[in-house]
Amino acid sequence: MPDLVTIVFYVFSGILLFSATRVISVKNPVYAALFLVLAFFSAAALWMLLKAEFLAIALVLVYVGAVMVLFLFVVMMLDVNFEELRKQFKSHLPVALLVGAAVLVEMVLVMRLAFAGKSGPTGTTNSIVVDGSNTKALGLELFTKYIYAVEIAGVLLLVAIVAAIALTLRDRRETKYQNPGEQVLVKREHRLRVLKIGAETPVAAEAPPAPAVEGSKY
Repeated sequence: MPDLVTIVFYVFSGILLFSATRVISVKNPVYAALFLVLAFFSAAALWMLLKAEFLAIALVLVYVGAVMVLFLFVVMMLDVNFEELRKQFKSHLPVALLVGAAVLVEMVLVMRLAFAGKSGPTGTTNSIVVDGSNTKALGLELFTKYIYAVEIAGVLLLVAIVAAIALTLRDRRETKYQNPGEQVLVKREHRLRVLKIGAETPVAAEAPPAPAVEGSKY
């Protein structure tokens, strides 16, 4: 009889597969985002079972707490016509299938190496024994062995942030801007002009002429 850990693993795995399928099959983008949140929570639970607490917490805080909330705000605030986007789905289907097949082959190769207990052609393993939590082991790996990769990733993210800010700060003709510096330096003479106009005497309105009345014959 399977133990409780195995039962929980299969339950969360089933929920993860169901929610991932609904992400790409549901028509409403808001529902797709909510199913993706459920998939993230299920994956975090599986990582907790694998004793990868740091990765599970990072997945919930970063993706569920920030990325997916931002995605939901963008979907609900922007008036995107998803019907027009779905019309062009078939034209991109061959490229999507090719990319999906390539990703599937890569995942199968990685899983075969993982289950075989190998990390490369030499058959060496990358298991590291550290006194402490897996967060400490992950930090030692990132900032010692993969320090250059981490720094390159940080530089790329910085360049992406600068590019996003530069794109949003471009001048637009339909947008009105205000300069606070010019508003502070403005004087009364720049906003108000006093005109001296002489007084005018009102002209009395002339009384209309009385209508003519025909005289009596008698």
